[in-house]
Amino acid sequence: MPVSIVGDIHGCHDLMVRLFDKIDPGDHIITVGDYVDRGEKSADVLRWLMAQQTANPDRITCLLGNHEVMMLEFLDDPSEKGARWLHHGGLQTLASFGVRGANELMKPDELIAVRDRFRAALPTGLEDWVRSLPKHWSSGNLWVVHAAADPAVAMSEQGNRALLWGSSTFLNVPRTDGIWVAHGHTVIEPPEQKNSRISVDTGAYHSGRLTAARCLPNGEVYFIQATHG
Repeated sequence: MPVSIVGDIHGCHDLMVRLFDKIDPGDHIITVGDYVDRGEKSADVLRWLMAQQTANPDRITCLLGNHEVMMLEFLDDPSEKGARWLHHGGLQTLASFGVRGANELMKPDELIAVRDRFRAALPTGLEDWVRSLPKHWSSGNLWVVHAAADPAVAMSEQGNRALLWGSSTFLNVPRTDGIWVAHGHTVIEPPEQKNSRISVDTGAYHSGRLTAARCLPNGEVYFIQATHG
C-alpha cells in the first residue's frame, strides 16, 4: 500500500492534525519522531498521537526520535541528563504539561523535583508508550528512520547512534544496496528525494510547514505539506 512519512512535528499540534487530514485514508502513516520540544504544544501532540496510534495500530507507526530519548533520559536521571534536555527544548515540553519554573541551572535536587512533577502530569500510559516506540520501519527497499543510516553498514546492522542522532556520511554518500532511507532530524528545505534519501524534516516549529512524503508502490514519491492559515 502507499506509505506517507511525516517529518519532525516538534510540538506543532495544529499542523500535525492538518497534515493527517490531507493524507489518503488508505495510506500507512509513519511518523519519524521528535514529537516534543521547541514548539508549544508537545503535550497535545503526544496525547493525540498515542490515541491515534493505539486506536489504529495497523495504519499508524510512530518511531522514536532523539528528543524523545532526551526526555526519557530526564525521567530516568534528571540530575545528570536534565540540563541538556532543558537546553534543547525540554522547557517548552514541561510548560505544555503545566510544569513551569524549571531552568538549566537548577541543582540536582531541584531537577529531581521537576522530574517528579513532570511524571505526575503525564497521562496514564504515555511514558510506557514512548518507551515502546520502534527505531525503524521497513517495507521492500524502503526504510524509515528518525535521523540517518550509515551508508557503509547494512540496514539490519545499523546502530542506535546513527538511527537516532545521525551519521557524518549519510547526507553526501549514497547507498549502493538499492535501499532508500526516509528520515527527519536534519532540516532540509525544500524536502527532497535524492542520493538514496527521502528527507522530510522542513523545520515545522520555525518554518510553519510540516511535510509528509507519499511513497507509492511503483517507486513514485511526492510531498504533501500543511501550513498555517
